[in-house]
Parts: sequence; structure tokens; C-alpha cells
Amino acid sequence: MDKILEAVVMSSYPNNVKQGLVRRVIEAAKQPMDSEQCWSMLELSTKLYLTGDTKYKREIGKEVLEVYGHYHPEEFEEFFNVRFLLSLLQEGYGPLGKRSHYVLDYIQLGLQFVLESPSANSIFSLLRIEVLRKVCERPSPKQCAKISKLLTQHPQCIPTGKHQLLFCQQLIRCIGQFQCVSEGEEDIMEFLEQVNKVSGLLQRIWRTQTSAILPSLKELFTIISSTEEQEAPSNALASVVQFVPLELMDGVIRNLTNDDSITDVQMMMAIGRMIDWVSWPLGKNIDKWIIALLKGLAAVKKFSILIEVTLSKVEKVFSKLLYPIVREGALSVLKYMLLSFQHSHEAFHLLLPHIPRLVASLKKEDSNSATSCLEQLAELIHCMFFRFSGFPDLYEPVLEAVKALPIPNEDRIKHLLGQNAWTSQKNELACFYPRLASKSETGKIGLINLGNTCYMNSIIQSLFMASDFRHSVLNLTEGNSQPLMTKLQWLFAFLEHSQRPAISPESFLSASWPPWFTPGAQQDCSEYLKYLLDRLHEEEKTGKRIYQKLKESSLMSQAVEQHYLNKTLIEKMFGGKMMTKIRCLKCLNVSSREEAFTDLSLAFPPSDRNVCGSTSILPVEEVGPQFIQPPENAGQLMGSPWIRRKAPKASDHAAPPTSVKTLGFQEPGEAANPIHGNDVAVDAAKDPLSTFGEQERAPKDSRSVPDLINYFLSPERLTAENKYHCEKCASLQDAEKVAELTEGPHYLILTLLRFSFDPRTMKRKKILDNVSIPVVLKLPILVAPEETEEACQRGKDGAVPGSGFMTVVYDLCSVVVHSGISSESGHYYCYSRECTDTIPHGQPRDGVPKPASDKQLDFEIQWYLFNDTRVSFSSFESVSNVTSFFPKDTAYVLFYRQRPGRQSCLLHEALAEAGRLHSEPSLHKDLMEAISKDNILFLQEQEKEARNRAAYISALPKSPLWWRDLDRDKDDDSSSGGCSPAAGGGGSGSFHGLVF
Repeated sequence: MDKILEAVVMSSYPNNVKQGLVRRVIEAAKQPMDSEQCWSMLELSTKLYLTGDTKYKREIGKEVLEVYGHYHPEEFEEFFNVRFLLSLLQEGYGPLGKRSHYVLDYIQLGLQFVLESPSANSIFSLLRIEVLRKVCERPSPKQCAKISKLLTQHPQCIPTGKHQLLFCQQLIRCIGQFQCVSEGEEDIMEFLEQVNKVSGLLQRIWRTQTSAILPSLKELFTIISSTEEQEAPSNALASVVQFVPLELMDGVIRNLTNDDSITDVQMMMAIGRMIDWVSWPLGKNIDKWIIALLKGLAAVKKFSILIEVTLSKVEKVFSKLLYPIVREGALSVLKYMLLSFQHSHEAFHLLLPHIPRLVASLKKEDSNSATSCLEQLAELIHCMFFRFSGFPDLYEPVLEAVKALPIPNEDRIKHLLGQNAWTSQKNELACFYPRLASKSETGKIGLINLGNTCYMNSIIQSLFMASDFRHSVLNLTEGNSQPLMTKLQWLFAFLEHSQRPAISPESFLSASWPPWFTPGAQQDCSEYLKYLLDRLHEEEKTGKRIYQKLKESSLMSQAVEQHYLNKTLIEKMFGGKMMTKIRCLKCLNVSSREEAFTDLSLAFPPSDRNVCGSTSILPVEEVGPQFIQPPENAGQLMGSPWIRRKAPKASDHAAPPTSVKTLGFQEPGEAANPIHGNDVAVDAAKDPLSTFGEQERAPKDSRSVPDLINYFLSPERLTAENKYHCEKCASLQDAEKVAELTEGPHYLILTLLRFSFDPRTMKRKKILDNVSIPVVLKLPILVAPEETEEACQRGKDGAVPGSGFMTVVYDLCSVVVHSGISSESGHYYCYSRECTDTIPHGQPRDGVPKPASDKQLDFEIQWYLFNDTRVSFSSFESVSNVTSFFPKDTAYVLFYRQRPGRQSCLLHEALAEAGRLHSEPSLHKDLMEAISKDNILFLQEQEKEARNRAAYISALPKSPLWWRDLDRDKDDDSSSGGCSPAAGGGGSGSFHGLVF
């Protein structure tokens, strides 16, 4: 019969004819027959099954074997013996070089017919040894899956005792070497199925033998932490972790992170490879294990590992959000990585270029998965904006991409950040602040944040960029008896000459710290600035004068020296004077008091007060004080003490540019001399500043700096509870108070009073109104009549005949921005530029600096953005628009520099002369030596860090180029199906790129 069957199978008959003949042979096999005939048929069917070159032949062999197993069990048991199986497993079947790949399938097929036979135990014993041997030989994923299928169906064949533990460990090593060589989607799906069969066998063993779990995991960790492997272990190992019971997680992680025998390099290698597992499509709980290990490392303060791994892997994790099949796990890991990386913006900033493209792809996908991902991603981005504010230029494209998505409230953001921080002790991360390899491309140097000290950093950078003040400080002589000024000089010198990307202001912080400030808490930068300037002023008053060197070298003329000898540097640079007048409305007596100031604190007008729009170039009449019109009689004075003109309408071309009348007092009987519209129009036409383009008028309810100055200079009625005690009347009377500027400072500091006390919440709340900032500002300064006439004759300063006021022009040079909604929290950063009297990069003619043109002052001078350690190029456009894009980022403190004019000519001439002879301030020997030594030390630190970093980076597992995922999404918009970036399917290439 075997000859007949073989002849039929090998014949050239059509398959349907063959099938009929084979069916007859099989039916005949169900009848009793002798042992020899059975053996012949079993040998033939074995040959067909194991070496058949077509699927048809193997199917016939299988059918015949099953028939003889059922109907001739004794002969089958005798044929299917231990010796035969051993030969099959060790030597294979078929000619040399063409051994059969179906031996394990054959054994699995035959086992079902000998389970009750006397030889069953011997067969099981043999297989327990042989499957262990097979696994140790590192079979292919297909063969491993066959072993797993065999052992899953016949658990009696699973190794026992010590061999079982060894089997689990070796099986894990096999999985670690699995590779899918094909990029076809069917092949990949088959590969995934094979991996699941193998890891499923481990799960089965662990269920019955829980003592094997921990040794198996130890073997897994040994594989992924190895630094000697030439080829990275397969991501298929992710399939093993998913079957580890979560209740074991805490103990496993605790043991790992506290094991002193595991080096940092090994641990970094392991966690890096685990993070790569987020691309494994069928794993469960993998994200939980990754996050648990990251938290465990944070608990034992392995911050250096966490930093290196996060920076090297965060972009790859982010790119996996393109794929729905792994999106959930990748998003969980990404959220923890970013929310825990709170000491530096580095990790988040790595993702900024890719966020808009990913958001666009998710919107295009339009699935529940994509919508959920977008909402969580937007929440994460806003948390990062909150934690790392001060980068408006970088964040603008990202904000534009997510503007339509929900914004979390501040409590939610604080909860997420507080919940995920590596440590609550910020000083533990001090040494891990951003490591910048070199100076910013701007050439400027940043300041290290020492724990909520951004308020000080922004003020120091603003003062440093005030070039006249900086040069004066750097020219300070030794032994000046001004310890705080000396520390500021050292800080400025390092900011000018250090090779470091950023320096620590720790010494200056401790010296300038206001005693009522709470260490580590956010403070008000305006309060700090006032305290600092006051300290420096008082210190110089009792010590050596800062201009002693200029005096000794006769750089200043006798008159200039005499004029400024009694002033401190703070008074010369930031000091102005203001006259406050109060007039009793009963007796008309006027009392006045002149006082010095270093900044003007500008309150916001009440919401019901009309505020007119203003241009970026501020004519005197727009910010000028108003004259109270002299009454014709006392009754008129008491009833209507001051009159304001209506603001001109935008469409009224004939309307004069004045928005208010000038402000001041006139003695009774004197004629009022307000500025007339024609006078102002002529003056404005002559003024070259009027050729500047105007800013667009802001909405009616918006504010501008000129509006706030107008409000500051406008008359205030003292009545009811605020009545004035008139000395002449000797009683409380209604009165009017008005402020007039009598001397403009060289650097005008304006503080916008954004913080007010809210009695309901008992906290200081912030006024978030957007305030437009003019790049050029004109201030009215009250002067003696003879000075006004002289200035008019010389055509200087925009003085108006008979008005008593001169126009002083100021250029914007620094803007300190507060990001947040409370003075007790948030972040400070600043925009700055260097305003000077000379043409940028120009050469002085005949030793006299040539004044820069208005255009050069406003458009050619480079703006910079200072945000702690980071310094970048910026623009006035960014300054103007920051609040439009980031409503919580508002201008708070403004620095303006006075242009040369009559009122300031003495100081400008002195500064210009000093600048001409000493273009680069010469530092004293000790300071130069200290900077030189620190620069050498920095170079040595760089070399050492480069070696250490190279060792760390070389230990990180190499992974596929993550950016290809984003590039593929950009280039291939037509892909669709279950695994593509857009819809979860599609081309096999995209799927292969995901997994491998």
C-alpha cells in the first residue's frame, strides 16, 4: 500500500484525481493490517511530512500519520519511540544540508497519540532536556515559536526544577536576539505572532512557578544593561515585561536602583533600551515599567542618568505619537519625561521644531485617539510654557499650532508639575543646570538661576546693558570703600570678559539681598531694583566718589566737575527730580516740594477713565502736564478746577496732535499760556522724529506708556477723606495736587504698577492689561523761563516759547517682562539693547562722536533676549507682541536712555569724553587676573566634562533615526490603513520603521 500511495503522490495526475486515490488509501488504512505494512506506511508518511517539497505532500503525510495514530496505536507507539525522537532532534531528518524544518511540528503531531502509552514518560523526559538544549542554541523566532507551541500544548515537556529556571533565562536570551529580516507587513505580523507565542510560554511558566519570575527578570536586566553586546538586544524583549505581575513592580525597581553592583553606565544602558520599547506595538504596561524605573532612579538621586537618557531619547518617544498603535504608551512616557525634567528647558526645547508638524498630522488623522492625544499634548505644552517662560520667540510657532486646543488652569498645571518633579529640593539639582558648551552666538553671557533668582538676573542684565552705567562701574578704582559697588564691578567684568556661557551671581546675590526677602521664593524685581540702587547710592555717599579717577586725570572740566561732584553715580545715571505742588482751592495758596526719584511708578487709570490711543513717537503735548486754567472768580475755581480737551478723532485731520493741555500752576492774575495747536503742529513738523512710522492704534480699552504717564502727571483732587491741611487757612480744605518733572534722569526707569492687593483673596493680584511700549518717548520737563527762551533761540530740545516746558527725548533700551499672574510666583526675563550717542560701528570724526540718526537708533541696534542662562537675538517686534501671544507675559519695568540735549549736555559731554579716551574700560590687575584664571579653569572643566560625557553617551544604546518618522509623515501624505502615521496602517515600510 505504501508503494501505491507514493506512486499516486509522485504522479503527474491533477490534484483532484490524486485526492480521490489518496482518499481510498486512507480509508483502507483504517482496516486491520500487519505490523510491517504499518511501519512502511508510517515511514512514508513521515518522509512526506518532513521532506515534502509542497504543502500538498505535507498535508497527505499528516493525514496518514493521524489515521495510523488513531487506528494502529500499538504500531504507532512502537514507531514513535525515544530513540527515533532523539535522532530527529539531534541529527535532524533528510539529506545533509537540507535538514527538515518541521521536526518540532512532527513531534507535536505524534505526541497526542502516545500520551497514555507506557513510553510517554520517557518521551517527556527526553523532550524536557532537548528543548532546553535547543533554546541554548538560539533558534530562530520561528523555531522558538514552535517550541513554545509544543510546550504550551504539552506542558509535561517543560523543564522542571533548576532546568526550568535555566530554560526561562535562555528563552529570554533567545528573544533578545530576535530580528525581523523582512519589511513586508505579512512577515512582520507573523514575526509579532511568533514573539507573542514565546513570551506567552514564559507567562504560563511564571503562573505555575512564581519563583522563576525574579531570576528571569534579572537575566533580562543583564541583557539590556550589557555594554559588551555588539548588536543591541531586540525590542521584542518588551513582550516579556508585559507579563510580569504589576504587584511585583515596586520590589523589583527598589532592588534594581539600590543594587551597588550595577554601575551608572549599565543602568543608563538599561533604561535607554527600555525607553526604546515604546515602539513595540503589542506590549501592555511597558510604559508603567519605564516610568517606575525613572521614578526609582529619581528616588535614589541618580539625576545624571535621568538627564542623559531624557535628552537622548525624548525626541524618539515624541515621534512615536504619530502611530496610533503605540501612541498611548509613548504619550505616558513622554509626559513623565517632560514633567519631571524641571531643572532645565533643554528637553522641552528639543521638541519645539517638531510640535507644529505633529499637531497638524494628528488633526488630519481626525480619530478619537488623535483627539485625546492632542488635548493631552496641549496640556503638557502649557505646563512647559508655565515652567520655562521667557522664550516668546521660540514658543510662538508652537502656541500658534495649539491655540485652538483647551488650556489648563494654573492649579492643574501646578498639580502636574508638583506631582512629577524628581525632587522637592531644588538645590539637589543645582549642579545639573543646563550645560552649555559655548557662549551664545550673540556673544553675550547669561546668569545662572540660583533658585527663583530670575528677578535679580533680569535687573542685572538690564543694568549691564545700560552702557554708560556699565562703563562707569567698570572704571571704578581699587580701594573705593564701596563693597557692593565693587562686587557689581566684578560681576559686570565677568559678564564682559568671561569665556563661560553663563556665570553665577551668587556672591552679588548674597551682598545685595534685601533682608526681608525669603530665600528661594520669587520676589518683586522692581522692589529689588529700588533696594539695590538705594544701597549703591547710600554706600557711595559715605565712601570714595566713583568719579575720582576722572577728576584726577582732568578729564572733566572745572565746571563739569563742580556740577557733578556732589552727585553719586546712581544720581547721575538714574536720578531725576520732580516738583509736587498743592493748591488750596479756598485761599489759592500754593505749596511746593521738590524731591528726587530713581524711577517713576505708573499706576493704571481706573477702568471708567477714558484713555486715548497714542503713537510710538510721543510729542510733548501727548504726555505733557496740563495747566489748570486760572478761574475768572473763586467760585469758578472751586466748581471746575481743571479743564481737559477732548481727544482728537482719528478721522479729524484738522485736529491738533495734542491730546491734553499742558499742566501747571499760574499765579492769579497771570495770563494763561497754553500750547496752541498751530505751535505744536509746526514743532512736530520740524521734529525729525515725526518722520517715524506710527504704531497702529490700540483698541479703545488698551493702554500705552504715554497714557500711564499722562495719568501720573494729571491733576489729583484732594477732597472728602483726602482733604489737604492748608497752613494759611489752618484747616482741612479741598485742594489740587499736581506733579511736574523738573529734571529728567539720564536713564529713566518706569515701573508699571501691575500688582494690587485683593482684599477678597488677601493676595496681590496682577493687572494683565496689555500696554503698548513706544520705542521713543518724549517727556515734558519744567524749566526756568530764561532756559526755555534760550533753548528756543538755539532750536534745541523742542522747547515751546512761553510754556515753561522742554521736551526731552528718550530711547527704549530695556524691558523687564514678568510671566505669571502673581508677584509671588512666575518668572522674569528681559529684552535689552545698547543705546549710545554714536553711530553703531561708526568712527568718530575729529574726536567727536557723531550722533546716531533716529533710524539707526531704532532699527539698527540689535535687541537681545536675556532669560537666565540663555541669551538670544531678538527684535522690537518681539518686545511689542509678547503679551499678544502670551497674555501672562507683561512688561513690568522699562529702561529708557536720554538722548543728548541741552538739559543733559554736561553729563553727555563728560561721558563722551571719557568714552573717547577710554573706549574699553581698563580693569585693575586683581580683577583681570581673576577673570583670566576662571577662563583657564572653564577650559579645564570643559575638557573633563567632554571626557565624562563621551563615556556616558557611548554607553547609550543606539536606536533608529527617530526623525525619519516625522520626515515620512511629511513626505507621504497619501498613506492609509492600519499602521500609517495618519490612520494606523498603510505601507509596510512605515510599520517596520515603527517596530524596529
